[in-house]
Amino acid sequence: MRRDTVSIGGASGFWGDSVTGPMQLVASGRIDFLVFDYLAELTMSLLATARMKDPSLGYATDFVGVAMRAVLRDALAQNIRIIANAGGVNPRGCAAALQALADEWGVQVRIAVVEGDDVMPLLPALRDEGVREWQSDSPLPPKVLSANAYLGALPIKAALDADAQVVITGRCVDSAVTLGALMHAFDWAADDYERLAAGSLAGHIIECGCQGVGGLHTDWESVPDWAHSGYPIVECRADGSFTVTKPEGSGGLVTPATVGEQLLYEIGDPARYVLPDVICDFTQVTLTQTGEHRVDVRGARGRAPTSTYKVSATYADGYRATGQLTVIGFDAERKARRTADAILERTRGLFRQLGLADYSDTHVDTLGSAYLFGPHQPQVPRFESVMWLAVTHPEKQALELFAREIAPAATSWAPGTTGAGGRPSVTPAIKQFAFLLDKARVRPQLTLLGGESIEVRVPSGGAPLETPSVAATPSSPASLAGPGREVPLIELAYARSGDKGDTVNIGVMARRPEDLPLLRAQLTEEAVAAYLAHVVKGRVTRYDLPGIHALNFVCEQALGGGGMASLRHDALGKGMAQVLLAMPVRIPADHA
Repeated sequence: MRRDTVSIGGASGFWGDSVTGPMQLVASGRIDFLVFDYLAELTMSLLATARMKDPSLGYATDFVGVAMRAVLRDALAQNIRIIANAGGVNPRGCAAALQALADEWGVQVRIAVVEGDDVMPLLPALRDEGVREWQSDSPLPPKVLSANAYLGALPIKAALDADAQVVITGRCVDSAVTLGALMHAFDWAADDYERLAAGSLAGHIIECGCQGVGGLHTDWESVPDWAHSGYPIVECRADGSFTVTKPEGSGGLVTPATVGEQLLYEIGDPARYVLPDVICDFTQVTLTQTGEHRVDVRGARGRAPTSTYKVSATYADGYRATGQLTVIGFDAERKARRTADAILERTRGLFRQLGLADYSDTHVDTLGSAYLFGPHQPQVPRFESVMWLAVTHPEKQALELFAREIAPAATSWAPGTTGAGGRPSVTPAIKQFAFLLDKARVRPQLTLLGGESIEVRVPSGGAPLETPSVAATPSSPASLAGPGREVPLIELAYARSGDKGDTVNIGVMARRPEDLPLLRAQLTEEAVAAYLAHVVKGRVTRYDLPGIHALNFVCEQALGGGGMASLRHDALGKGMAQVLLAMPVRIPADHA
């Protein structure tokens, strides 16, 4: 008999998250499924490199060696089923390692492996066909390290339908580990798009671990007990609605504000959030506090998915290194910048003597100078600054020379220089190449360890991905009638930011619904673009989420090339919301 409510715990937001997540959730005794998200684009390239060195590797080893060692026996005893995309580029290797752990303990476990996301064998044909990068329109690079399609939830549902207790996948969309569990538990059909959108939203809320229950909250001081931060639980109902909560007695905070910030995290057009199983519309989602640390979520809408998968490929483009030095005392920032300039000038001279080309890219920052805030910061003396000097070069030899020339600054130039900390590492410069691939060319497969392999049928979807839509509503005039006063945006709103390649989204949520018109009037696309012009070089597009009284700003060419390509200290755009929260807005003189 199927239950009316299914509870799912989000145990990991990335490879490296705390082991306290799975331990806490299993110990709560409140969950039916335990889901893990491990994979980012950079993680996939690192795993591909690891497998080239050792064919038995290529998966998130912490899943088996840390998380499963901590909770597998207790989870099985409670009939908790486990789903993880820990397989990386070697799901079978991950499953074999987990089976070895179970054998060591004498534990019986039914493990399923989902494969088919690896599209490396298709690359020769795709190269001949002239496949182009999704946004830049550049051709496929010559040396690709990994290429994986973002699979959806149907293979996971099939594995659970086959009575798997643990499902290990390669690359899938982050929310699919949750949606697959819900499709199995409630027997949702592949074309029940309203419920698939709701289940995807549940997955989106818990896919980043503590971020869904107070982690990174704008009002961080209101979040209690960081050391024991709670990990999220979604209590899901068959109609698609769900309640966000956390284990009893854990730290963290569950309110419409904390859940709303996570809803806004790393999305583009909220009316058109594209996933392999469904295109979601989150514009009318509502968040309602129904008890202490309990928020009810309703209103997600869905429609047929596209006919393509997104493929994330990674490739090596030379090498990179980053040198850091701490400089203390009067004019610390100017001393740090002059130090970086001197290192670049000296090493360029050495390159010329050795017949080496110039750097392919450089970036100088001074941590402590609030680079991201640009002109929007007071000009005050800083008595400590950290030089950040990031460089790339096509030849490893050149950057090994660069690495040797950081430490000499400690005795050569600026007084108060310290904190060299050894030579910086020289590593391959890994970049992302994203493209779309017809679903008919990808064959997801399910294998029960020690049993048969089953091809999973995935509907072909609807039309190809269309050109991104424009903002849902036009910008409003930025003027404010009558007398008023100026305050920073943080007094009126919460905000959170995240990256998608070289694009950053900044979600802004009104603290009070009645303030949304005021925010809409002043946070126009033009005003936000002007305020962030020192770091955002492309278009800024605004979208509305009236259900949660929020605006979402999608800022292009904002991250110096994007996560893996960027040389910036904040390559993933995590600080961009903090910058926008400092933007001055005018409010009526009598505003409460």
